Amino acid sequence: MRGAYDGGIASFLALALLCLFHTSCFVDGLLKCYCDICQETNHTCETDGYCFASTSLENDMKTYAWRCYDKVHFFPAPEYSVWCQANSTLYGPGGVEYVVDCCDHFDFCNRNLTPSFPSRVRSDGDDAAWVTWKMALMIAMPICVICVVVMVIYHVRKTPERPGNSDDSQEAPDRPILGGVTIRDMLEMTTSGSGSGLPLLVQRSIARQIQLVETIGKGRFGEVWRGRWRGENVAVKIFSSREERSWFREAEIYQTVMLRHDNILGFIAADNKDNGTWTQLWLITDYHEKGSLFDYLNRSTVDTNGMIRMALSIATGLAHLHMEIVGTQGKPAIAHRDLKSKNILVKTNGTCAIGDLGLAVRHDVITDTVDIQLNNRVGTKRYMAPEVLEETINMNHFDSFKRADVYALGLILWEIARRCNVGGIHDEYQLPFYDLVPSDPTIEEMRKVVCTDRQRPSIPNRWQSIEALQVMSKVMKECWYHNAAARLTALRIKKSLANYGAMEDLK
Repeated sequence: MRGAYDGGIASFLALALLCLFHTSCFVDGLLKCYCDICQETNHTCETDGYCFASTSLENDMKTYAWRCYDKVHFFPAPEYSVWCQANSTLYGPGGVEYVVDCCDHFDFCNRNLTPSFPSRVRSDGDDAAWVTWKMALMIAMPICVICVVVMVIYHVRKTPERPGNSDDSQEAPDRPILGGVTIRDMLEMTTSGSGSGLPLLVQRSIARQIQLVETIGKGRFGEVWRGRWRGENVAVKIFSSREERSWFREAEIYQTVMLRHDNILGFIAADNKDNGTWTQLWLITDYHEKGSLFDYLNRSTVDTNGMIRMALSIATGLAHLHMEIVGTQGKPAIAHRDLKSKNILVKTNGTCAIGDLGLAVRHDVITDTVDIQLNNRVGTKRYMAPEVLEETINMNHFDSFKRADVYALGLILWEIARRCNVGGIHDEYQLPFYDLVPSDPTIEEMRKVVCTDRQRPSIPNRWQSIEALQVMSKVMKECWYHNAAARLTALRIKKSLANYGAMEDLK
């Protein structure tokens, strides 16, 4: 009885912790707290709620945290939180145990707090206080669980379908309906609309519950696996230990506030796993069974509507990356720097999502600087813009990186257009410049073709007699101008393709 009862508490508090646990570095507020993860702000965060310290226990290993707890995350009332009222052990996802201590007496009041777990030794007979507390919880538990279930069901029914939602849900048909909330539900409940990803402890718990099923890809960074988490398919990108910088950078970019978008690969979690012999660096994202755009185009053709839908979704994702969102929960402009068909995933509804953000850079609008990281990796030579090949790109001007992305986008549009099947006629799949450079070209070979000879992928004459292909060829030509300043912006490309799609719908 006691074991089942404790299991119920664990299940309920696992859901509650998903809604409650949140960290933030320097949000508006008055109370200053010690923050162990805020290196950029001298280990200081500010909050309108409490400072807290926590101790977690997993596999007999204790982990300590000191951070801010904002008022917006208080539960169940706006003026207090049961999380800070708890005097006993809390149970989070994966059976991780927590004990928490909150304070708001003075600045940095949590610096010397180290909560300890209560004694596990109890007398044979429960005392009166424990019996009363247990009875109260036994009454409240079913009510709380019902409330959580109702809220999740209401949320699922109330959320309007977005492009791809219904199709994507078919990727994991054996997902339990309420054996715990889904990853999408957790993201909705824990990020408060910020789109900055799951709390770090929740990420770690998810990562440690994933079962690897099969290898679905390999690259210079490591391997990609299909994994399972509570019945859901996920993609697990496993970096080799020498690629730690790339792993850290990609996880950092994916957790940029407001980055989450239908046409950006959905980030779930990042974790480093040490098995005693070597360290595995995991990056967990949405799984798309159709694979990369490169793989898809190799084995399938598209009709004109499918071609425009694909091209528009990629341009939409890139426009979102490039766009700066101003505000308290704003998003910096981001440039991809390694855009190619192998780094784009095809969703079940025929739209695409841009992935692999390991080389991405962000624009700091306040200092007007670009946060280029020290990284041994370079972009893919075949897709490099002329100014990158010639090394004349202005590394201090953020728009330079966006224009290089647009050049690569033009080549990707060409790849898609070749596979457009009109009346049974289409071209075989080929990479850009397949007829001009070898399979693994050098910088010098690409520079000669792209910069010296000013060559671009050939456009068949028959495209001019098909309106959709004519529109695509016009857009791609305006993407790969030698003069970077003359190229279209991602937003302009998105609008041009959207306008054509709208006109086709009216016919």
